[in-house]
Amino acid sequence: MSARVDGTVGGDKGLKKGAIGLVGSVVVATASTAPAYSLAASLGFIVATGGGALLAGTKAPFIILAAFVPMYFIAQAYKELNEADPDCGTTFTWATRAFGAITGWMGGWGIIIADVIVMSNLAYIAGQYSFVFIGSFGLPEVTALGQNVWLSTLVGILWIAVMTWICYRGIEVSARLQYGLLGFEMVLLLLFAVIAIVKVATGGGESYSIPFDLSWFNPVGLDFGQVIAPALLTAIFIYWGWDSAVAVNEETKDPAKTPGRAAVLSTLLLLVTYLLVTIATVSFAGVGTKGIGLGNPANVDDVFTVMSPEVFGNGPIGNILQVLFAATILTSASASTQTTILPTARTSLSMAAHKAMPAVFARIHPRYLTPTWSTIGMGIASAALFLVFTLISQNLLAALIGSLGLMIAFYYGLTGLACVWFYRNTIFTSARNFVFRGLFPFLGFVILAIIFGYGLVQYALPDWLTDDDGNNVTIFGIGATAVVGVVGLLAGFVLMFIWWARNPDFFRGKVIPRGAYLEGAEVVDPNRVAD
Repeated sequence: MSARVDGTVGGDKGLKKGAIGLVGSVVVATASTAPAYSLAASLGFIVATGGGALLAGTKAPFIILAAFVPMYFIAQAYKELNEADPDCGTTFTWATRAFGAITGWMGGWGIIIADVIVMSNLAYIAGQYSFVFIGSFGLPEVTALGQNVWLSTLVGILWIAVMTWICYRGIEVSARLQYGLLGFEMVLLLLFAVIAIVKVATGGGESYSIPFDLSWFNPVGLDFGQVIAPALLTAIFIYWGWDSAVAVNEETKDPAKTPGRAAVLSTLLLLVTYLLVTIATVSFAGVGTKGIGLGNPANVDDVFTVMSPEVFGNGPIGNILQVLFAATILTSASASTQTTILPTARTSLSMAAHKAMPAVFARIHPRYLTPTWSTIGMGIASAALFLVFTLISQNLLAALIGSLGLMIAFYYGLTGLACVWFYRNTIFTSARNFVFRGLFPFLGFVILAIIFGYGLVQYALPDWLTDDDGNNVTIFGIGATAVVGVVGLLAGFVLMFIWWARNPDFFRGKVIPRGAYLEGAEVVDPNRVAD
């Protein structure tokens, strides 16, 4: 007798069923990527290195398009795996079934550590832009406070606390808030891009503006190891987050179908948005090292702040649009803070329900039907790590963007490979299965594995990232971006073995059987004897 996996293998987790539909899932997935914030913080690093040397330059649109390919492939892997096993643990659960407890645990850890680390960036941007937004109402002294690291850190921690509370109150409250925040964000991004493109086309751009050319999509002349791979890792970061739709699968209407569809739809929506804004930004600002040029080291951390006055102008309407655009970055970062807490809390919930973490993380609020300690723990861990990075060096926050690319490539790639192995017995039963359960997931894994390796080599170079004074940002003489990424992943092994020593049941395969495979329409437990 075979048993279909239904998302309750670790017991009924107690989450609220059917709380959000397809539109809500797409909103959660798209908002999780924080489009405005991600572009502001990452586009400069795709165009140039932290030291100001050109990376992709005007070929940035090619990088955005190329990064979409593995994202789309892996989104299909998520969709296929979720249809068979709609468990909120996603990569953790699926990789455990495919490859065993150790691999699965590290897949879950990859999600958790990436989410916790990105919260430092999100919170800092939210804190900084809080001052920028208030100061835009004729209070320049308030705007200047945003340059104070500790004030921005304090306000950022307050944002973490507020968004943790909203997530604690329920998935429906979280989804309703995201409708307004994402809608506002997407409208302002579209307006920014259209105005920039029209100004360049009509001769109203800057002296160094560049008219769009189809050659921007031609990779010829770009070195794969030194340019394409590291730029792709950064571009992958701006797409990252669509899997949040799948992480809330157990709270979604039709949990086996809706989350996967939302994941695929959100990647397509992001592709269109990112290409339009990237083309507009490169065209208007250029890739030079002067003024608002994207190659200017002073602009690399936030390309939109310096562009906003030039794009919108300083007239009455332009000033209003500048205020609204500053608010867009703020709402983008704060919204993503919330939607980053959601999937992480559900990953740790699933791990605890399957005895891969302490049982306290599996507790559910009796009224709100949300993870309690998993949600609160995510908030506390994020705030603590944020403080640690601030205490050590502000330069480490810049290193986080690239390091996140490594972590994302790791667990997304693992998911793609898990899909191939999970469906290994049915891949060749139809052309549809071959493409969506075999070819696409495998290609996604291969692409991510290659750029992980090449990117890691570049990130490890001592001069990959420099501070405002031109000094190399390193840890023990190795590029800080590589060190943060690798150490973050390896820390998972330490925690895993500590928990293994205390509670070995999960690691002995007693909770989630290894080697599950698809037979017909059912997932077969290889350790279960037929009745």
